[in-house]
Amino acid sequence: MNVVEVFNSTRTAIDEELVARLVGRVLDEEGVDGAEVSVAFVGETRIRALNREHRGRDEVTDVLSFPLEEWESPDETVDATLDGAAPTAEARAAVVGSLAPDLGAVAEAAVAGESGPPLLLGDVVICARQALRQARADDLPPSLEVAVLLTHGTLHLLGYDHETDAGQMALRQAEVLELVDWEGLVEAPPR
Repeated sequence: MNVVEVFNSTRTAIDEELVARLVGRVLDEEGVDGAEVSVAFVGETRIRALNREHRGRDEVTDVLSFPLEEWESPDETVDATLDGAAPTAEARAAVVGSLAPDLGAVAEAAVAGESGPPLLLGDVVICARQALRQARADDLPPSLEVAVLLTHGTLHLLGYDHETDAGQMALRQAEVLELVDWEGLVEAPPR
């Protein structure tokens, strides 16, 4: 069973239980079991400081992911190993093992559903105000925008990287979003 801890330090009404279920479903769809993830909803000042500190960009952003282990292009490694076949959860666990040996056995156990120490994946941090602003600009329901950011951030924790993967992350994100329950994640403030 995956554990998702949710923290909301904003005034935006977030359904923390639904957030945890959505992130858990993304992990389930990736074949991960026995993992821990934390999700934090923060304000603009905090996300800007994190973005500046960790990415060198002094600006507000919508979502940041902080995997506990830095992996070098896991999708490319999986693709090379599988001769271009779609990466399975087992293949991803093997990649984790080859790139981060200390987590390899834990990742394989998590994929196999075996008990043992939890796989500490990392943190997803979302700027609630930026998410609401983007939803308004794109004329989307705020809950859908937050679902996109949660899915996106969680996939980053699992090693996906849209900057280097030729569209694989975007495709997987769209597939997973079709399966998750996102309605009611956010109670949108009146316009």
